Amino acid sequence: MKKRHTEEQIIGILNEAQAGMPVADLLRKHNIAQGTFYRWKAKFGGMDVSEARRLKALEEENSRLKRLVADQALDIQILRDINSKNW
Repeated sequence: MKKRHTEEQIIGILNEAQAGMPVADLLRKHNIAQGTFYRWKAKFGGMDVSEARRLKALEEENSRLKRLVADQALDIQILRDINSKNW
């Protein structure tokens, strides 16, 4: 799924809202849904661009590590199954 807005753009939009632009005007201007705006606000509210980049990097690393743990758990289970059989 391709994202329409980068973290930098999202933070810029949130900063416009903090500067006092009415949310309805902001949604119309950037062609986003109200739910999307409030989801972004919950996730990125109060962040600057460097913090958002760091968050994205941490989320990617966390995802990679979860896959690694799942692969290792599968390997361990396979080895246990093989080891439990009587030859």
